[in-house]
Amino acid sequence: MTLWRLEWLRLARTRRWLVLVGVFLFFGLLGPLGARYLDQILGLAGGELEGAQIELPPPVPADGMIQFASNAFQVGTLVVVVVAAGSLAFDAIAEMGVFLRTRVPDVRRILVPRLVVTATTVVASFLLGVGAAWYETWVLIGAPDARGVLVGTAYGILFLCFVVALVAAMAGRAATVLSTVLGSALVLLLLPILGIADAIGRWLPSHLAGALGALAAGAAPASDFLPAAGVTLAATVLLLWAAVHLAARREV
Repeated sequence: MTLWRLEWLRLARTRRWLVLVGVFLFFGLLGPLGARYLDQILGLAGGELEGAQIELPPPVPADGMIQFASNAFQVGTLVVVVVAAGSLAFDAIAEMGVFLRTRVPDVRRILVPRLVVTATTVVASFLLGVGAAWYETWVLIGAPDARGVLVGTAYGILFLCFVVALVAAMAGRAATVLSTVLGSALVLLLLPILGIADAIGRWLPSHLAGALGALAAGAAPASDFLPAAGVTLAATVLLLWAAVHLAARREV
């Protein structure tokens, strides 16, 4: 049995792919629904406060994609970190690390299948969520801007690949799956803080998380996200190199 087949079987039998698909699909269905009926939901929850009534403008097609993107890149990213750490931190269980390394001398042969399978599953789950959000938005509210959705989706995929690469690099040094998750989550939390200043934020990978909503709404041109895309691509390549280098030097 090859390591590629082993990784696909491990992903399927642990049902981790269901978690990724479930999260992105859930928000893909919930986002447009919430955007369409937000006014009614607030009314049922008590929209009147001391005689003042909250009135929202009629929903527009972009609202469905904005709602999906907001939830998917907050909760979804954390789920990606947890699932990726479970796959990429193979040295967290000492027996497994020793077993793999004594039978496969080149650590790249261990790491690459795990990276590719994890990233492929993450991207496929995200695309499924985008498709669900796009279709439901079209049915409930109207058709969002197709070009904006497609370009925003591409930027979103690049961001998620960066997240997987970040987890892989963290796994090369962290002792446990939990420390891998916490270290990766800390970096991802610090990025938006550093990006409070627009001059810095437009260059950071976290800027790409807002691309889908912004482009679907026509709030910004696609070129506004090119600096962040360039930095994210370079950072992803660097993190992948670091992941292989750190894993190769690690003593189990």
